[in-house]
Amino acid sequence: MADASVSFAVQKLGDFLIQEINLRSSLREDIQWLQNELLSMQAFLRDAEQKQSGDQTVKQLVVDINTIANHAVAVLETYSLEAGKGDEDGFANRFKACACICRKEKKLYNVTKEIQSIKKRIMDIIRKRETYGITNINNDGEGTSNQVRTLRRTTSYIDEDHIFVGFQDVVQTLLDELLKAEPRRRVLSIYGMGGLGKTTLARNLYTSPNIASTFFTRAWICVSQEYNTIDLLKTIIKSIQGCAKETLDLLEKMAEMDLEIYLRKLLTKSKYLVVVDDVWQREAWESLKRAFPDSKNGSRVIITTRKEDVAERADDRGFVHKLRFLSQEESWDLFCRKLLDVRAMVPAMESLAKDMVEKCRGLPLAIVVLSGLLSHKKGLDEWQKVKDYLWKNIIEDKSIEISNILSLSYNDLSIVLKQCFLYFGIFPEDQVLEAENIIWLWMAEGFIPRREERMEDVAEGFLNELIRRSLVQVAKTFWEKVTKCRVHDLLRDLAIQKALEVNFFDAYDPRSHSISSLCIRHVIHSQGERYLSLDLSNLKLRSIMFFDLDFRNMSLKNSSNVFQHLYVLYLEMRVDNMFFVLVPNAIGSLYHLKFLRLKGRIDDLPTSIGNLKNLQTLVINEGRYSCELPRETADLINLRHLVAPFSKPLKRISKLTSLQVLKGVHCDQWKDVDPVDLVNLRELSMRYINKSFSLNNISSLKNLSTLSLFCRDGKSFPSLEFVNCCEKLQKLRLKGRIEKLPHLFPNSITMMVMRDSKLTEDPMPILGMLPNLRNLDLFRAYEGKEIMCSDNNSFSQLEFLTLYDLRKLEKWHLSTSAMPLIKGVCIYHCPMLKEIPERMKDAKKLSLEDIHS
Repeated sequence: MADASVSFAVQKLGDFLIQEINLRSSLREDIQWLQNELLSMQAFLRDAEQKQSGDQTVKQLVVDINTIANHAVAVLETYSLEAGKGDEDGFANRFKACACICRKEKKLYNVTKEIQSIKKRIMDIIRKRETYGITNINNDGEGTSNQVRTLRRTTSYIDEDHIFVGFQDVVQTLLDELLKAEPRRRVLSIYGMGGLGKTTLARNLYTSPNIASTFFTRAWICVSQEYNTIDLLKTIIKSIQGCAKETLDLLEKMAEMDLEIYLRKLLTKSKYLVVVDDVWQREAWESLKRAFPDSKNGSRVIITTRKEDVAERADDRGFVHKLRFLSQEESWDLFCRKLLDVRAMVPAMESLAKDMVEKCRGLPLAIVVLSGLLSHKKGLDEWQKVKDYLWKNIIEDKSIEISNILSLSYNDLSIVLKQCFLYFGIFPEDQVLEAENIIWLWMAEGFIPRREERMEDVAEGFLNELIRRSLVQVAKTFWEKVTKCRVHDLLRDLAIQKALEVNFFDAYDPRSHSISSLCIRHVIHSQGERYLSLDLSNLKLRSIMFFDLDFRNMSLKNSSNVFQHLYVLYLEMRVDNMFFVLVPNAIGSLYHLKFLRLKGRIDDLPTSIGNLKNLQTLVINEGRYSCELPRETADLINLRHLVAPFSKPLKRISKLTSLQVLKGVHCDQWKDVDPVDLVNLRELSMRYINKSFSLNNISSLKNLSTLSLFCRDGKSFPSLEFVNCCEKLQKLRLKGRIEKLPHLFPNSITMMVMRDSKLTEDPMPILGMLPNLRNLDLFRAYEGKEIMCSDNNSFSQLEFLTLYDLRKLEKWHLSTSAMPLIKGVCIYHCPMLKEIPERMKDAKKLSLEDIHS
């Protein structure tokens, strides 16, 4: 992983030489020498890292190289920041020009001293190389380049394997228990070792159509090893009632006992199912179970745990299921399902694979990761090497340790994919992560190589690659894209272990009140304000990420020194507190910042935010509370992603020519915008629309591909005729009353959601004419009695259809040639529709969790 830091440093050194054209020749030569030496080091760093596990000296050498590379970047960034300030002073007052020149010379002198010091350290490492036997290996730059080119082809990812291999009988047994006509509230406990699939099984039950139609109140919580009962109770309540401001304000006022009583009353009203996932201690369940009332209406609770005693003692009359291992036949079935190209497996390869799968001893996680690894190994020799490596660690007839498979899969990743995978270790255990958020963080960290494609597309390709290798799990998809993901606990443990080995990141330990000074990324899961009391003055931190819900004080004292090298500042605070968090003016001094996320109750941002000229991503609140963005936000010339429900008009928004994603804008702030200069905008989400506003200027967004428009509750859209001018529009989501559906939509549309449209005329004749429409979701969109899908409007490419809450719909006419490619159908809350077309009975029945709109 030091290779990644070196690569980043080489890029920064090259950029510095281009930008600073007036450097004195001796300094330029030193920087060029440093760049060349670091570049040559990349040829043996991988060899060094492979040897470090058994050699403490070599391990230290890798750490030293990593430190030197990061130091070199920090030196140049410090100079660029201070020189920039000097230039501004000079422009402000021409009479200070001479003083500015003197200051700049002094700064260059300091840079020269720093670079000379780094140069000596590099020469010392060069002398040690032969001593430690670290030899150059073939430079695989071309191979890496080819791999990047392959990965950046971002084909859409959908996990089609919804069948829980080997456990269909278990699923049916547990479904029978859940649906049993027994009025008493019962607890079903599922236990077994990590990697057996407890969570997957529970989710299969939770999303079952039979369960969804039986338990109208459902909730899911992850407990994990470190838990907070108050937060767990709030999570259940919010999953049932939603996250409206009134609910959040009410919850904040409650103590633990109040929350328990409130939840009991809430659950008493209906038949419920609650999944309590990943319980480690009996005390965790004991602290929650009083909140789950027994109303004698057949309510159920599912617990998953690795601990037998937790499962056995959850309910004296409950049902306990110990999850078994897969049989040999089931194991092979699962392996083949996850293999990318089964047809390329010749008999000799199949024999090797069966030996390895057998040694997995029926552990599903081991099997799918092994399959993901072998999917990227071409030919018999490569598969033999994998088997030889794994067999080294097998004693007699024992099974393969899952840790060996996971480590081998990690080692098989390219440098850039290793970085991307290690990043998952930063986030709290069991957290479901927004794919978009992960991608934007990777970009800010500099993980994504500069190519001709958009960085977002390349990063999405990397995420899909980790998914294909079964190192990352899909949690949710929408519009043929992964929107949420997670990593298994064992893989998160692996990411943390590997990250610590190479100083990729470190987590603050409040017990010892310490954190590594060698890591450039710090993560804080609790006691964030205490972390800030540490002496951080000599660190060159690149990223600080707070996941401390109780964090309150955003003071950035001495930020110009302590945090001046930050690329990422991520603060995830409690959103249901009673007061707003004040963002200090010092935030504007973080000149290098590329990613800023503030999740909490943020009132407004200071005007200094406009100083962050390198900012790529700004995420505030994410739709919960409106904030005020200062007019200086429009000075963020490199901003690519703006997600903020801002409450006042943002003037000069058209200056943000780099903007690709804009979410949270209110319609009355948009109406006076001239978007003609927003040439890179790909995704627009707009709220609070009503009939009095014109949306016609959206037609000027020539590269717009995703458009989401939300009316105020019960309000109507203005004319939507402008949509036909959006020639590259592929995904369209409309929420609100549509008085008249446009007769023309762009042929480019592939996905469409219409919600609360309340159309009185059948929309099918118009929508069926769209030649590329693949997904169509109609939620309370039509109030008529019949829909007609004739030969003239054939839905020639439609694959997935949702009809939800069409309460007056009685008949569905479907011609023999319409919807020839249909794969899945979801029909829900259509009480008058007694019969569906015969051909639709063969289509896959989708659950509401498959829709996600």
